Amino acid sequence: MFKKVLVSDDLECINQGVISVLNSLNVEHITQVAYCDDAFLQIEKAIMDNSPFQLLITDLSFVADHRKQKYPSGEVLISTLKQKHPQLKVIAYSVEDKLQKVRTVMLDSKADAYVCKGRHGLEQIKEAIQEVYKGNQYLSPQIQNALNKKLSVEISDYDIEILKLLSHGLSQKEISENFIKNNITPSSLSSVEKKISRLCDHFKANNSTHVVAIVKDLGLI
Repeated sequence: MFKKVLVSDDLECINQGVISVLNSLNVEHITQVAYCDDAFLQIEKAIMDNSPFQLLITDLSFVADHRKQKYPSGEVLISTLKQKHPQLKVIAYSVEDKLQKVRTVMLDSKADAYVCKGRHGLEQIKEAIQEVYKGNQYLSPQIQNALNKKLSVEISDYDIEILKLLSHGLSQKEISENFIKNNITPSSLSSVEKKISRLCDHFKANNSTHVVAIVKDLGLI
């Protein structure tokens, strides 16, 4: 089992819950912080002291306060640390359960596990720690579709925005106007029409209403 673990969350009660799980797994050295910047500094210092952390468990969202942060979110922290120290194992522990967010954290930021906070969050944290220690990935059961092949890398933030606006009842013309207003490109009506058609093909949907229903079931929006 991991011997040295860092827990990063700005809610003391969450930290204590995770620490209780780590204690049950007989983790020897546990450090807790409330800021991403502190987490980064702790990890860098431990490496310089030849006593590196083996696992980081971090929230994604941190409430901003008077203290300016170089790393304002857990997502930025994870991405930076995995680039600098790929051997460090990282578990994201978050209330965010949208599959696109999970995909970004797992595929782009390179987290090793993603656990959803909730009624069974601490049980799943324990499972995640054990799986990550074995060298496996872990996702909470409710977000396991996040790495489904249907959600290929073709699905971008632009696609998600179109799907969200469709789900809110906007027409293709209204989506185009919305994109023009908000400087989102491509914004032409023909571009929006082509993208919706491709999304329907990708998800094997009969029409825009059907594709919205499919991506809602998958948890994309």
